[in-house]
Amino acid sequence: MGRQLELTPRLACIAGWVPQGARIADVGTDHAYLPVWLTLHGRVASAIASDLRPGPLDRARETGRRFGVEGRISFRLGNGLQAVGPEDCDTVVIAGMGGENIAMILSRAPWTADGEHTLLLQPQSRAEVLRAFLQDHGCAIVREALVLDRGHLYPVMEVKAGRMSLTPGQRLGGAKLLRDPLGDRYLMEKILQRQSAVAGLNRSADRADRDRADRLREEITALYIMREEWRHANCPGN
Repeated sequence: MGRQLELTPRLACIAGWVPQGARIADVGTDHAYLPVWLTLHGRVASAIASDLRPGPLDRARETGRRFGVEGRISFRLGNGLQAVGPEDCDTVVIAGMGGENIAMILSRAPWTADGEHTLLLQPQSRAEVLRAFLQDHGCAIVREALVLDRGHLYPVMEVKAGRMSLTPGQRLGGAKLLRDPLGDRYLMEKILQRQSAVAGLNRSADRADRDRADRLREEITALYIMREEWRHANCPGN
C-alpha cells in the first residue's frame, strides 16, 4: 500500500536530490508527502516533518499513519526551523512557500549556512528575492532546475554554504538554468509579467509608479540578456 504514494513533479524533483541516507527536516510539510515517501523508499536515515500550524501537522501524521510510517517520522510544531536544531538534520527542505518566506526562515536559523547542511529549496514565487538573500548570506546555489507542475513552472534549488556573485539576470531568471530545457519559457514568462506591469504603471501620473516602471524596464533588459545567453547555449545556430 505504501508504495502507491505518488509525489507531484516538484516534490519528485526534490526527492531525487535528497542524498541516500540523509537526515532530513521538511519545513512547512503540510501533508508530509515528501518525508513519508522518502521513508517508505528507504532513502533517509531519519525524517522530521515540521509545520507552523496544528491542522497541517495533524494531516501530516494522518499521512504517516495511512502509509504505516508514523512512528518513523518526528512530527514537530514550530515556526520555520524553530523546532529543528542543527544537530537534528543534515538536509533541510523548504518547499511550497514564497521566496520571501523562505529567506525569512533561513535568516532566523543562521546555522543553515554553516557548511554542514544542504538546503533544498522550492520557492512558489519571488525566487529572485531568495536568490539575492542566499548571495548575501554566505550561500551558493550549486544546482537549479525548473519543474512544470500543473501548468506552472517552479525553480528547485540545491544550496550549500559558499560564495556566489549573481548578475541581475541570474538573480531574476536563475543562477544555474542556462541549459535547462524550460529556461526560455521561464524567462519569457517573467519578461511578459513585467511588460504587463509596466503598461499599467505607464498610465499613472504618480512619481513612485514611474520610478517602479523604470526599475521594471531595467529588469526586462536583464532578462532579455539572460534569454540571449540561454539561446546561444541551447540553439548554437541562432
